[in-house]
Amino acid sequence: MSTAITFSEYGGPDVLTLSQVATPEPGPGQVRIRVRAAAVNPIDLRIRAGLMQGVFPVTFPMVPGWDVAGVVDRTGEGASASVGDEVFGVASVGGYSAYALLDRPFTKPAIVPFETAAAMVTVGEAAYRALRHLGVQPGRTLLIHGAGGSVGSIAVQLAAARGIAVVGTAAEQDVERVNGLGATAVLYGEGWVERVEAAAPDGVHAVFDASGAGVLADSVALAGDAGRVITIADPSFAEHGVRFTGMDPADRSPEALPHLADLLAGGGLDVPVGRAYPLADAARAHADLEARRSHGKVVLLP
Repeated sequence: MSTAITFSEYGGPDVLTLSQVATPEPGPGQVRIRVRAAAVNPIDLRIRAGLMQGVFPVTFPMVPGWDVAGVVDRTGEGASASVGDEVFGVASVGGYSAYALLDRPFTKPAIVPFETAAAMVTVGEAAYRALRHLGVQPGRTLLIHGAGGSVGSIAVQLAAARGIAVVGTAAEQDVERVNGLGATAVLYGEGWVERVEAAAPDGVHAVFDASGAGVLADSVALAGDAGRVITIADPSFAEHGVRFTGMDPADRSPEALPHLADLLAGGGLDVPVGRAYPLADAARAHADLEARRSHGKVVLLP
């Protein structure tokens, strides 16, 4: 038996409980890791609250979380990593735990902290995937909504590094940081369209919505074509003819992860970890994230 966070009913953060669960055993191709860090993502909160039942059905008790980093302590037949390797990736069953299984472990560069590696997994892959789908060419202008958030800030860095001109909507407290990442930051909220037009006088060629803030209609108008707009956060996407990416596992880009890890190791990508909590404080981590008391990625330390 080993320690994990579980919940046995939908509800608020207080349904999260420190529990004893059966220690998972790796099957063929899998590795088991001693988890050193597990990221907390907004989707974890929505699943816990019962808001994603149609997309992510839950069998109780559930161990939440996917993004983990740690040290391999047992391998299945044909696994691609060895005992003692430092790896990261997507847990096949519950990441908020002392031990987790990885179907596809990726080597963690020694210079990258476990917390940072875990924090990068979902948000980094989402940013990489959205840019891949949009196919924006160097010299073009990309508008990123939510450029100060975890996904948006990575997308800003990746796009700017490719020679794409980036305009990013952000909260006032994030403007300076977004500008420092390589974008031209504009305040979101009323009047954002006019501010974007002033920042991009030659027009916007594509839009990535990482905010879900009801901006799709105006974004389509700015881009001139719904096919040049993509969202990971707005459930009204179909009303606007916009693509939603992220629900279909086959749509994901796991090949992004070793590339992003190399960028982290070389200083070409910044993924700030805002706060780390002991595993036992998972409920407090959820509560703080819901109340927007946390800035930067939140991780749990088993």
